[in-house]
Amino acid sequence: MRIRRLTVADLDACTRLATDRQWEPERHKWSLLFEVGEVHGIDAPDGDGLAAANVLTRYGHDHAVISMVLTAARHSRQGLARRLMEHALEQAGDRTVSLHATEQGRPLYEKLGFRTVGRVAKHTGVFEGRPSGVTRPATEDDLGAILALDAEIFGTDRSRLLRRMFGFGLRVRMADGGFGHCWRNDSNVVIGPVVARDPATAQALIGDLALDAGGEVRMDLDLAQEELVGWAVAHGMGRPWQVSLMVRDGDLPGDRTRQFLPFMQALG
Repeated sequence: MRIRRLTVADLDACTRLATDRQWEPERHKWSLLFEVGEVHGIDAPDGDGLAAANVLTRYGHDHAVISMVLTAARHSRQGLARRLMEHALEQAGDRTVSLHATEQGRPLYEKLGFRTVGRVAKHTGVFEGRPSGVTRPATEDDLGAILALDAEIFGTDRSRLLRRMFGFGLRVRMADGGFGHCWRNDSNVVIGPVVARDPATAQALIGDLALDAGGEVRMDLDLAQEELVGWAVAHGMGRPWQVSLMVRDGDLPGDRTRQFLPFMQALG
C-alpha cells in the first residue's frame, strides 16, 4: 500500500471515503483543499477507491495543519492512518503542526507527539438576531487590508487561502478592525474565518454573516472564548460537538484571543 500525492482527479474517491465513515461528502471543501493543500492517500488493494487519506496545508515557513484524516472502515486498524500521519509530518519539516482531533483519533496523535491546547465545539442552528449596522459587504479591493490584519493576528502567512474567499465563499464582510467570511457546506453555511480586534466586532461580523446566509449555520467556537460561546447559544446556536485542538513541535502562532472562528476546522 504505497502513499501517493492525490490530485483533483481523485475528488470522487475522497468524497466516497468520507461517506464511508459517515462524514458528509463535502465536495466543495475537498476542492479547496486540493488547491491550497497537499492531499495524500493510499489506494485500496482491491482497486475499490482509497484505503486512507489526509491533507497537509502549509502556512508560511513555520506552521502547517493536518486534516481530513480518514481510513475506510474495511481497512481500519491496519496502521494506515499512522503511516499517512508520519508521512505528512515528514513533509511538514520543522514547522509547528496543528490539527483538530476527535476522541477516537486523539490517542494516535498523542503517540506522535501532539498535545492538547484547547477545545473547540461545533455549534449549529438558525441564528436569531438583527443586523448590527456596523459591518458592510467587502470587495476584492479590501483584500490588502484583510491580508494585513490577518498576518498580524493569525501570526503567519495564509494569504493563499484568504485570496480564495471571494471565489469560494458566499460573502465576505468588513468592520472597523475585523473581517469575516461564510461558505456553503453540504447541509449548512459555515461562518469563518472571523478575525477581529475585540468580541463586540466579532459578534457583529458573525451575526451579520449568519443573517445574510439565512437558514442553518455552523460556528466552530473556541471554548476558551466563553463570552462568544454564551452569545452564540443565546442567539440560537446549539447541538455542540467537541473536538480537541492539538499542536506538535512548538506553539500556535499569532493572537488566538482575536481569532474568533477558523476558516474551517480543517484549516485553522
